[in-house]
Amino acid sequence: MSEHHEHHRHHAVSSGVRLYWALGLTLSFSIVELVFGWMSGSLALLADAGHMVTDGAALGLAAFSAWLANKKPSEKHSFGWGRAELFAALFNAITMLLVVAGIAFESWQRFMNTQPINGLSVSIVAVIGLIINIIVAKILSAGQDNLNVKAAFIHVLGDLLGSVAALIAGIVIWTTGWTPIDPLLSLVIGGIVLSSSLSLLKNSFHRLLDGVPAPYSLMELAEKLKSINGVVCIADLHLWSISAERSALTATVYLQSFDLWPEILHQLQHEMNDEGINHCTFQPELISDKSLDCQDILCTQLRY
Repeated sequence: MSEHHEHHRHHAVSSGVRLYWALGLTLSFSIVELVFGWMSGSLALLADAGHMVTDGAALGLAAFSAWLANKKPSEKHSFGWGRAELFAALFNAITMLLVVAGIAFESWQRFMNTQPINGLSVSIVAVIGLIINIIVAKILSAGQDNLNVKAAFIHVLGDLLGSVAALIAGIVIWTTGWTPIDPLLSLVIGGIVLSSSLSLLKNSFHRLLDGVPAPYSLMELAEKLKSINGVVCIADLHLWSISAERSALTATVYLQSFDLWPEILHQLQHEMNDEGINHCTFQPELISDKSLDCQDILCTQLRY
């Protein structure tokens, strides 16, 4: 097993462990919030509990997909199962949008028909939730180079703010009796979830369509490869995601001579390794007067 593969395997396992811990804490407290939210009549607490249940499902799916992504490539899956993480992220984003729609509908219902709420119970549970979310956020904060872990971290931040909103609602209702604060803050929670959901949806869909993963730029990568001594120009440059953490790159490298190709290939791979791209395939070609204009070759490709 290569050093890079061993490093990736260790990183994937550590990401999975973070997700399992976060999953256990999140689901445990979501049950507490659901029970007390139902007993106290607080929509803010129920909305935050619903968000945490959704995050728990997202974490479970992310952990499962991380396990799949760690499976070795096979004859039928030559890249392995890395894209399971991208599908998990897309599915999680869609389900979160459904939760937002549910929160918005229920908030409107509560505005039209106010209900009594036990502000003290809401405040107590919200404080506990805030502590749990801080712990979970700390667990996930070290693994944000993984799309699933990053998405989970964003969700947990939303939960954390949701707990703050529920705490504020509980205190306001407990001290003033003004219950409209509950559905109002529920809409705030829904807005937080909506923002993170749309961002995750866009990112995961982009990667599943073989989009260039952020923060890479094809033009900048081409210039970096072209700067290597002996390389005349770069064409047919493609970069895409094969998992939440790994990217693959292919390119045609135009040369004046094949004499220095082994050394040039080593430098090409080294430059991309520095960029965090470790799965690279380079095709050497000799340049000639009849070849495409090297100054425009990549721009021509990008207009397709």
